[in-house]
Amino acid sequence: MAATDVLKPDHAAPRRHFIFTEEHEALRESIHAFVVKEIAPHAEEWEETTFPDSVFPRMGELGFLGLSMPEEHGGQGGDYFCNLVLAEELSHSGSGGFAMGIAVHTDMATPPILQFGTEQQKRDYLAPAIRGEKIACLGITEPDAGSDVKGIRTRAVRDGDEWVINGSKTYITNGSRADFIVLVTKTDPDAGYDGFTLFIVDMDAEGVIREKKLEKLGMHASDTALLAFNDVRVPDTAVLGQVGKGFYHIMWELQGERLIGAAGCVAGAQRAFDRTLAYAMERKAFGREIGHFQVIRHKFAAMATKIERSRQLVYSTAWRFANGEYPVREISMAKLDSAQMCNEVADECLQIFGGAGYMREYQIERAWRDLRLNRIGAGTDEIMLDVIGRSYGL
Repeated sequence: MAATDVLKPDHAAPRRHFIFTEEHEALRESIHAFVVKEIAPHAEEWEETTFPDSVFPRMGELGFLGLSMPEEHGGQGGDYFCNLVLAEELSHSGSGGFAMGIAVHTDMATPPILQFGTEQQKRDYLAPAIRGEKIACLGITEPDAGSDVKGIRTRAVRDGDEWVINGSKTYITNGSRADFIVLVTKTDPDAGYDGFTLFIVDMDAEGVIREKKLEKLGMHASDTALLAFNDVRVPDTAVLGQVGKGFYHIMWELQGERLIGAAGCVAGAQRAFDRTLAYAMERKAFGREIGHFQVIRHKFAAMATKIERSRQLVYSTAWRFANGEYPVREISMAKLDSAQMCNEVADECLQIFGGAGYMREYQIERAWRDLRLNRIGAGTDEIMLDVIGRSYGL
């Protein structure tokens, strides 16, 4: 056999997964260029001020807020994998809060309007949200009801042709700036899971109170609010989907949200890995670059394996979801695995940076803080474990 015929490993070969096409890669390049040029330079500033509302119309102008939405509503008509590309490329902003604020708008609050909304609701809310003219938020969590969605107390009571809403929501991303909220309420307290209804509520409606902008461990670039609803009157046309089916509607929404979040976890971990690898090849100790020490080399090997494991689980599950399946078990696994993985990677990266990693200058501490939310938001580790366990009849 000639020497040229010997197969050798090519670690620099393109790693495009089969779910992505040339069109997806062109989209990736476009989003990446926007993020690196227009977002990343402001990451540090936005930690203090939160990112500006003007980002939404700018992204709407570029077509990034409705990648998988139908063209008839102003979207790009792409597939679900386009949303994964967006989630992955937003990680290059260096700002978890920015990525979170956009994801709530594109993958949490607006999909239920497309799926369950009337044509009028799509014209009034979905289309302007895709253009970035209206900012969306999602209202599920309450001060006394987080993982226990069934324990929601926000009530909507019918009064003639209107509904009167009273209650509160907390930890609402985009809550301080949003133009409308997709709100989970209880309309029949005696009907169990069949007693919930979704509403689209304008945030400037009388009785909607933005009580407080909350301070957080991480995700500082996004605004997170405590909201109150005091005798808020909305017309019957504000009902999103079917009365009494809101719980099932929002459970459907959570599956897509969790999968997009899982993709963001993988991308966030990869970015932390890449930054740390570059640092390890420059930083010298005991006469040589620290990356050449076996203990550090093995840390990178372990992190790379964890990242790739999570990536493959996310991609294969996304393929099933995009092809019409409803793989709740595997989505829960992907969310659980990627959330835990990105935290492990961020912590190991900070350790490799040593004292420098504890300083804000190197941004690894920000990644460590921002990624921590993933084990809590959109379903805690404990809830994911319970969903998975119950899926086996336990």
